[in-house]
Amino acid sequence: MSKVEQFNELLHRELAVAINRELELPEVFLTISYVSCTPDLQQAKVAVSVWPDKMAGTALKKLKASSGRIVSGIIKKTRLRKVPRLLWEFDSTEKKAADLEEVFLKIDSEGDNNGHVF
Repeated sequence: MSKVEQFNELLHRELAVAINRELELPEVFLTISYVSCTPDLQQAKVAVSVWPDKMAGTALKKLKASSGRIVSGIIKKTRLRKVPRLLWEFDSTEKKAADLEEVFLKIDSEGDNNGHVF
């Protein structure tokens, strides 16, 4: 495993803990999907999934506003000298998967109604 991959995993774990500690988003379930650092470790793309989806904008705004506190907490806890600049983005994979499942269920129920088996 490369150093960047190891750093991605470390940052992923630490961000999950820091967000849970620092961010107040009642009635919102936020998960870090992945962390992807540039090879020079200057920037890290952090993809988050948010439930309910309608709260994604609010969650991203709060994450961006809290980045400084989150990074400070990670530096103190891990004793890293520097944490990459965090670039937050919404990961819609879970939403797409739910939409697909709904389509498949609809197709399956239509097949049952028409006497067809798929």
